[in-house]
Amino acid sequence: MAAKLVIEVLDASDLMPKDGNGSANPFVEVEFEEQRQRTSTKTRDLNPNWNEKLVFNIKNPRNISDQTIEVFVYNDNNHGHHKNFLGKVRISGMTVPFSEQESVIQRYPLDKRGIFSHVKGDIALKIYVVHGGGNGFQSFEAGEEEVGVENHHHHHRKPTSESAAPPLQEINTNKFGGEYNYKENHEKSKKKKKEKEVRTFHSVGAGGGGPPPPPAEKPVFMETRGDFAKAGPVSSTTVKQMQFPGQKPEYGLVETKPPLAARMGYWGRDKTASTYDLVEPMQFLYVHVVKAKDLPVMDITGSLDPYVEVKIGNYKGVTNHIEKNQNPVWDRVFAFSKERLQSNLVEVTVKDKDIAIDDFVGRVVFDIPELPQHVPPDSPLAPQWYRLVDKKGEKVNLGEIMLAVWMGTQADESFPDAWHSDAHSISPHSLANTRSKVYFSPRLYYLRAHVIGAQDLVPGDKSRPPETYVKLQLGNQGRVTRPSPMKHINPEWNEELMFVASEPLDEYIIVSVEDRVGPGKDEVIGRVIIPVREVPQRTDHAKFPDARWFALHKPSVAEEQGEKKEKFASRIHLRLCLDSGYHVLDESTHFSSDLQPSSKVLRKPSIGLLEIGILSARNLLPMKGKDGRLTDTYCVAKYGNKWVRTRTLLDTLHPRWNEQYTWEVYDPCTVITIGVFDNCHLNGKDDARDQRIGKVRIRLSTLEIDRIYTHSYPLLVLTPSGLKKHGELHLAIRFTCMAWVNMVTQYGMPLLPKMHYIQPISVRHIDWLRHQAMQIVAAKLSRAEPPLRREVVEYMLDVDYHMFSLRRSKANFQRIMSLLSGIAYVCRWFDGICFWKNPLTTILVHVLFFILVCYPELILPTVFLYLFVIGLWNYRLRPRLPPHMDARLSQAENAHPDELDEEFDTFPTTRPTDIVRMRYDRLRSVAGRVQTVIGDLATQGERALSILSWRDPRATAIFIIFSLIWAVFLYVTPFQVIAVLAGLYILRHPRFRYKLPSVPVNFFKRLPARSDSLL
Repeated sequence: MAAKLVIEVLDASDLMPKDGNGSANPFVEVEFEEQRQRTSTKTRDLNPNWNEKLVFNIKNPRNISDQTIEVFVYNDNNHGHHKNFLGKVRISGMTVPFSEQESVIQRYPLDKRGIFSHVKGDIALKIYVVHGGGNGFQSFEAGEEEVGVENHHHHHRKPTSESAAPPLQEINTNKFGGEYNYKENHEKSKKKKKEKEVRTFHSVGAGGGGPPPPPAEKPVFMETRGDFAKAGPVSSTTVKQMQFPGQKPEYGLVETKPPLAARMGYWGRDKTASTYDLVEPMQFLYVHVVKAKDLPVMDITGSLDPYVEVKIGNYKGVTNHIEKNQNPVWDRVFAFSKERLQSNLVEVTVKDKDIAIDDFVGRVVFDIPELPQHVPPDSPLAPQWYRLVDKKGEKVNLGEIMLAVWMGTQADESFPDAWHSDAHSISPHSLANTRSKVYFSPRLYYLRAHVIGAQDLVPGDKSRPPETYVKLQLGNQGRVTRPSPMKHINPEWNEELMFVASEPLDEYIIVSVEDRVGPGKDEVIGRVIIPVREVPQRTDHAKFPDARWFALHKPSVAEEQGEKKEKFASRIHLRLCLDSGYHVLDESTHFSSDLQPSSKVLRKPSIGLLEIGILSARNLLPMKGKDGRLTDTYCVAKYGNKWVRTRTLLDTLHPRWNEQYTWEVYDPCTVITIGVFDNCHLNGKDDARDQRIGKVRIRLSTLEIDRIYTHSYPLLVLTPSGLKKHGELHLAIRFTCMAWVNMVTQYGMPLLPKMHYIQPISVRHIDWLRHQAMQIVAAKLSRAEPPLRREVVEYMLDVDYHMFSLRRSKANFQRIMSLLSGIAYVCRWFDGICFWKNPLTTILVHVLFFILVCYPELILPTVFLYLFVIGLWNYRLRPRLPPHMDARLSQAENAHPDELDEEFDTFPTTRPTDIVRMRYDRLRSVAGRVQTVIGDLATQGERALSILSWRDPRATAIFIIFSLIWAVFLYVTPFQVIAVLAGLYILRHPRFRYKLPSVPVNFFKRLPARSDSLL
C-alpha cells in the first residue's frame, strides 16, 4: 500500500537579510529519501508566507522513523544561480504522525550550517503521513499535482543521487557523545555504515497511533538495546495493540557510553574532573556586570536612568534600570552557551531608559577568543574598570563600568544564579522559577500527647451530667479523644494521640475540653494553648516525662483577663513529649530514602557517597503544543532530606542539563527518586500546575561499589487513557563506600530505629501520620524561592500510593505467583524424580539420599554448600543494569481503560451512578473469589485442629490408636531404617504407584470443619 509524506511549508519569521538591502528573497528546499522539492520564492520579504504543500513518496513506511527530513531556507540571488544560506532544520522521522488529524503546526528554530554562519528566525511546518487507498489519498494526489504545477517554474522535481552536504557541519548540542552512531543494515547494500547524526524535533501530533517501529539493531557500544533512539511518543492506542509477552523494547533500559571524565581516566584532564566528573563539560561565556561610575547626564531634566545591555549575536541580556543614578550598582551575572554563540564579539552597552527610545550612553567590546579561562576551584575572577566609548570607538568622558568577562563551565560558582541565554524570552519575575537550587526538608518529630483526665470542669448546663471529650489541634492536624465514660466534672480519658511537628517548632498546641450538648452541637468548657518549644524531647524508651496539670480557661474569659491569674480554675492532666527516637515516615517504607531517627544524637555516621549526574533527556513530548511551544523541562531529585532541582531549559525536546549532585549515604537499603517535570510558571500564572513527565527510582543496594552507571531510563506515565512514554532520561550514577565495616553491619541491623520496635506505632496511626508529614513537607518546600510546588512534592513522595487500584492489585498478585513459581518448579522437579522421568538423575538422588541417611551430620553442611554453589553459579548471570520502572511488572501495558479511570477517580467518587454500580459489582465478583480461597484455607486449618478435638469421635479414636502403634514401632526401630523406608516409598517406581489418593489424604479430607455451621 503506497504512502505519502506531506510537508506543509506555511511561513517563516525574522529571517537574516542577505540581499545587501536589508531584505531577502527566501524559498524553502526540502530533501527526503533522495527526493528534493522546493517552494516558490517570496521577493523582498523577511517574514514570508508560502502555504504550500510538498508531497514525497515513502519507500517503506515502517522505516520512516530511521529517515531524516532536511529543510533548507535559501535566499534566491537574482544576479545568478547562487543561493545564500538562511538556515536549516533537520527533523527525525520518528516524530512524524501517521494522520493529518494528529498533526499540528510546529515552529522550528533555524540552525546554523557552521560556527561562522549568521542565522536567525524560525519556520512553521506541518508534517504528516497519508496512507494509500480511500478518498483521502486521492485528494492528496490532486494536491500533489497542484504543487507540482506551482513549483514547475522554479525547480524541476526529480530525485537527486545525493544531497549536497554543507561545507561546515553543525555540531549537535544534544548529542550524548558517540551514543547515537548506530549500525544499521540497508536493504540495498548490506554494507554497514554509521548513521548520520540527527537533530530531532517533535511535533505535537507525534503521539499518533501509527504502526510500531521495527526493532532496532544493537548499537556498537551497548550491552543491551532498548530502542533508545527510536523511542518516540507512544499513544494509549498503540499500547493496547501491542499485547505480546515480555516488555516492549521502548520501555526498557539502555546502557550508554557518554564521554565522562570519570570513565575516561586520562591523566591530562582539567581540575573540574575531580568534582564534576559524571557530566559532560559545557562551556559558557560569563559576563559579570558590577557597577558604573561618572556616567553622563542624558535627559534634559539632568537625570539618568541607566541599565546595561549585554549582546552576543542574536542573544541579548538586560539588567534592571536604576532611576536617577549616575553611579549605579547592578551586580548581575549573564551566562551564554558557547555552543550557541553567533558572534566573536561581546558588546556591553550602557543605555538610558526613556519613554520612547532609549539613549545610548557608551559601550565596551570584548573579543571572545581573547577571553581568559576560569577553572574551579580557582577564586572568582576579579572585575575591573573599563572606560566606555562611543559608537565610533572614541574614548570621551562617558564614565566607567566595572566588569568581569571570562569563559567557564557549569562548575563555575556563578552558574546557578546567572541569567542564561536560553531564558532570554521570559520576564525577570519568572526568571527565578528557572534557577537550579538545593532544598532541605524540615526535620520532623512525632509529638505524643497522653490525655489523662481533668478536674473541676464548669459546664454551661449544670442540670445534666457533662459528656466531655478533648480536642487537640496542632497546625492543620486535629485529633479528638473518645467521650469520657465518667459523666461528671472530673472525667478521665487515658488516651494517647500522636501528631507530626516540624522545626523550628514555632507552632502551638491548642487543647480544648468540649461538652457534647446535643447532636452536632458542642460547647467549649475550657482551653489551653501550649508552645511546642516547651514540650520536652524523649530520645530513649526507658522513661516518659512527668505529666503536668494545665489550667483551662474559656476563650472569651481568657481574652478579657489577659495575663491575670485566677486563684481557682479548671485544669487538665497531660503528658506531652517529642519522640525524637523515631524516624518520621514521609515516604512509603517500600522505597524510603531516609531511615535515620529525628534526634541528631542517635544518628550514625555516613557510610559513603552517592553521586548523580543528570545529563540530558531525549525524545520528550511537547507538553505545551496547544500554546505553540515545546516543553520547559527541569528535573527534581530526592534522597533523604535533600532535594535538588536543575535549571529549567526552555522550549526544547532534548534538554541537556549536565548538572552533578552529591548525597551522603547512611543506609544502602534506600532509594533515590528522580522526577522530570514541565515548568508551567513561566508566564506568571500562579494557579498553573507543573506537568509530570515521568520519574525513576533506583535502589542503592542494587548498585556495585565505585562503578559508574550510565543509562537511559524510560519516562513512563500512567494516564487515564493508558500508558504513555514521555521520553528518556539520561543519568550517570556512582555509589562510593567509605566505611566497608559499617556498611556490612548495616545488613544485620533493624531497618528503622529501635523505638519503632520497642514501642511500635499502630499501622492505622502510621498511615495517618505519614500523610500529615507529606503535607508538612509539601507546604514548607512550596514557600521556598523558587518554590518546589506541592504537585511536584506529592508526585515524588507518592501521596496516593495507598489508594485502591485494581491494576496494582493484579500486579501484586502476579508478584506472588512469580514467587510461588519457584516452589512449583521444585515440586515439578521432585515429581519428575519420583516418576523416574530421568532414570540417571533419580539414581543419583537415591545415592545422595542413602549417604545423608547414613551420615546425618552431613545434611546441614550439604545444604549450605549447595546454596554457596548456586550463588557462585548465578554470579555470572547477575543483573548488570540498575532497576527502573517496569511497565510489564506494573500491569500498565494492557490495563483496561475502565480500571485506569477508576484508579484516577477522586475519593469520594465523582462518577455517575451506573459506572459506580458496575465497578461495585466487579469488586463483588473479585471479592467472592478471594472469599472462596480464604474459606478453603480456613477449612483445611479447622480439619487439622479437629483431629484431636473429638468432633468426629470415630476419626479421633482411629488417629490416637494409630499414633500409639506408630510410637511403639518408632521406638523399637532405628531412625535410619525409618528414613530409608520412607524415602524408598516416596521415590518408588511408577509401576508401584496408583492414581487414587493415598490413605492419609483420604482420612484428612473426611475430617469435619465448621463450614457447615455458616449461615
